[in-house]
Amino acid sequence: MEPAVRAVFDAYTPAVRSALLDLRQLILETAEETVGACEVVETLKWKQPSYLPVRPRIGTTVRIDSLKGSADGYAMFVHCQSTLMEQYRLLYPDAFTFEGQRALIFRIGAPPPEAPLKHCVALALGYHRRGRDSA
Repeated sequence: MEPAVRAVFDAYTPAVRSALLDLRQLILETAEETVGACEVVETLKWKQPSYLPVRPRIGTTVRIDSLKGSADGYAMFVHCQSTLMEQYRLLYPDAFTFEGQRALIFRIGAPPPEAPLKHCVALALGYHRRGRDSA
């Protein structure tokens, strides 16, 4: 983990850090399992831990962070101008709490459903590729 990314994780409260590190691990595992998005880069975007395929035009960035003003909330963010949240709502209307066109909201102590979340991460990491493959 890059020192700047590690510093962001270290600044979270222990409970939030643990939840976000679990989410980070799920993202990295999903990237490894996803054809075409095998290698991701971990960086900071908007001061949030962010994950995107190393190769350009494969997928969109997935960001994670605590929820501002919440002691037990955290989220996974995607680009708000993508169609990802619309897809997530259609596929998993009851599995997640959604925030607009940009985030899946989670609570500490209530782990998100792993299989649907991995699918959502895979859709993000392969977002641009799907458009090319179906053309």
